[in-house]
Amino acid sequence: MSGKKIPIAVAHGDGIGPEIMDATLHILDKAGANLEIHPVEIGEKVYLKGFPTGIEPKTWDVIRHTKAFLKSPITTPQGGGFKSLNVTIRTSLGLYANVRPCISYSPFIATKHPHMDLVIVRENEEDLYAGIEYKQTPGVCSSLKIISRQGTEKIVRYAFDYARHHGRKKVTCFTKDNIMKFSDGLFHKVFDEVAAEYPDIQNEHWIVDIGAAKLADTPEIFDVIVLPNLYGDILSDVAAQISGSVGIGGSANIGSHGAMFEAIHGSAPKRAGQNAANPSGLLLGAVMMLSHLGEIETAARIHNAWIATIEAGIHTYDIFKEGKSKALVGTKEFAEAVCKFLGEKPKKLKPIEYTSPSKIETLPQLHVSNEKRTLVGVDVFIYEKEDAEKFIQRMTSLKNTPLHLSMISNRGVRIWPEGIPETSCINQFRCRFMHEKKHDPVTQHEVLLMLQELTNLGCDIIKTENLYMFDGHAGFSSAQG
Repeated sequence: MSGKKIPIAVAHGDGIGPEIMDATLHILDKAGANLEIHPVEIGEKVYLKGFPTGIEPKTWDVIRHTKAFLKSPITTPQGGGFKSLNVTIRTSLGLYANVRPCISYSPFIATKHPHMDLVIVRENEEDLYAGIEYKQTPGVCSSLKIISRQGTEKIVRYAFDYARHHGRKKVTCFTKDNIMKFSDGLFHKVFDEVAAEYPDIQNEHWIVDIGAAKLADTPEIFDVIVLPNLYGDILSDVAAQISGSVGIGGSANIGSHGAMFEAIHGSAPKRAGQNAANPSGLLLGAVMMLSHLGEIETAARIHNAWIATIEAGIHTYDIFKEGKSKALVGTKEFAEAVCKFLGEKPKKLKPIEYTSPSKIETLPQLHVSNEKRTLVGVDVFIYEKEDAEKFIQRMTSLKNTPLHLSMISNRGVRIWPEGIPETSCINQFRCRFMHEKKHDPVTQHEVLLMLQELTNLGCDIIKTENLYMFDGHAGFSSAQG
């Protein structure tokens, strides 16, 4: 252990946060963790001070200039105008990889999946969690799903590097690219490209719905799973719960210039102040932090003490089972039990060994695209109070326009030409304009003239989306949606 202490930022959070953080810091101290604590305040109190992100500007300096951030759960106040602090921290600091081990500790923690041992690696910066949303008309809202080659390659490469570093055999990708052929299709495509660079590691792809079903039913067939942000958030909670309890799930958020560690569960305000909450999730997040910082002996010492405590049947309410657990304890008592087991290893469950720091230096993006991009049209989204039939009549009456109306759709379903009357429509329509000879180049000036014609016609334009060809391939969905 080095003599100089490692500075870390620590946030006690809201709800049960202060209790589980006190318990975690107590164990870290008793284990001799070589840490210098820098407390910061984030969360509900800061929101209510008038900071809509839940964090004050001065707090960023502390977090940015320490080696890691250990964070308890926080509460976002009810009502609009408050942005998720977790998302803000992850995206602002570039913490692109969310890592969540989900392991069974059967028979000491009840589970239907005693052989489960997997890690979910979730993309952390984009997808629907970019939070780009609009209320476009009185009854229609939209969210923008962003999947980039750069973001995808970083997370997929991290998943394979993680598997190689930790001696795991297989990486599985979940997407819904049979429906979202461009966004999820790109994620799958990049996964296949990166997987080819790791011939020593098996790879496979599952459509997320059947993949989720298999995860819930037979999680032991998976090893490392890499997913886009939303699927990863949902399925990492599912995986943690079926392993025994969400309360024992730790989480690491890793970036090129920083890292944040936490429990995967929320602040549970109804349990606050009762000395009942399970500190295990935050403690295991802290163990991941120690490994990341190179304090592998202390990480193993605490992790093995925690497993020994679980093995001894000393359990908090969320994992306590009559006839199987030995003692029902509170937050403080659980922490004290872990401290008493420091220096010991579990006798039945597999002891933990950390042979090297888990900090993974991921390579920069390697696959840079040089595709030729050609503008060939524009989709115009229009708010229309008239029924679909009248709207179609009005739009098809357009004459002498620079671009040709090639399609009208509603919620992604084509209603003209060749629509059918049974299609249920809302009052938002998408009109596609291209040259009569489709895929001929279009100029920005022609798009502007087209928009002017629609304005003159009295159309209420919500948004536009330019249509591009990339190396001769359409970069937009078909007329059927």
